[in-house]
Amino acid sequence: MDDPTSAEIVDEGTNPDGDPRLLPVEPADSGTAVARLGWRAARTRNAILDASKKLFLERGYAGTRINNITDACGISRAGFYTYFRDKREIFDTLGQATFRELLQVVAEWETLPRPCAQADVEAWVWKYFAFMDQHGAFILSAQSGPADESVGAASNKMQMRVAWLLGVHLRGRQRTPTDAPEALGLAVQSMMDRTWYHCHAQHLPVDDADIVNTIAGFITAVLEA
Repeated sequence: MDDPTSAEIVDEGTNPDGDPRLLPVEPADSGTAVARLGWRAARTRNAILDASKKLFLERGYAGTRINNITDACGISRAGFYTYFRDKREIFDTLGQATFRELLQVVAEWETLPRPCAQADVEAWVWKYFAFMDQHGAFILSAQSGPADESVGAASNKMQMRVAWLLGVHLRGRQRTPTDAPEALGLAVQSMMDRTWYHCHAQHLPVDDADIVNTIAGFITAVLEA
């Protein structure tokens, strides 16, 4: 099995008496391991998260095993369990970081001029694409996440909150405000997500600047309609 059931794990090293060393499993979000081991721990932890994002996208959540993650990072299983209890904790950690940073990107609309020009909207779309460069692999792979109804419900709730918040920001700038901000936000977000996927995951030969300009034009037209 990939996941330990004990509160302790066996390190690959041994004590002087020849017995395996036992290491406590530390919650990844506690910061204890990072504080204890310093910058090397932070670097290793980030490497685990980055490798997991890519593997979840390539192999799916169910198809990704702990060994795949450790091989990609060049660490031992014991090293993995120093930072994470299991791959479910990695999934949850990635999800929380993605949601938090996505809310920050959406909140950037509060800083745009009123009224805003298309150049202002373009600057925001560039920020959204930068966010997707960091978290897009996880967002696209999240559909194959843990087979748990609570995970699906939480994911849907977060997605709808983001769509609603983005829609509210856009509605506040529309000449003719929409009656369905969640639909507006979801449509705009889906356009950006899908376009990013085609250009940055499938590597279709379309210039980013042209894509961003086109998306910003659509958004500006929606605001001015």
